[in-house]
Amino acid sequence: MAVPFGKTSKARKHKRRTHFKLVVPGMVKCDQCGELKLAHRVCKVCGTYKSREVIKQ
Repeated sequence: MAVPFGKTSKARKHKRRTHFKLVVPGMVKCDQCGELKLAHRVCKVCGTYKSREVIKQ
């Protein structure tokens, strides 16, 4: 079994973990009401998608 020769330094450990981070979802403005919504999804406020009413309010 492979065993490391010495202690892993903090710098080396943190370099390896640079990609472990939270990602903010892509938010865009709704064309109809101007509220922020997730891209490529129906607006929760006005119920439209690509300027068409999908959910009746």
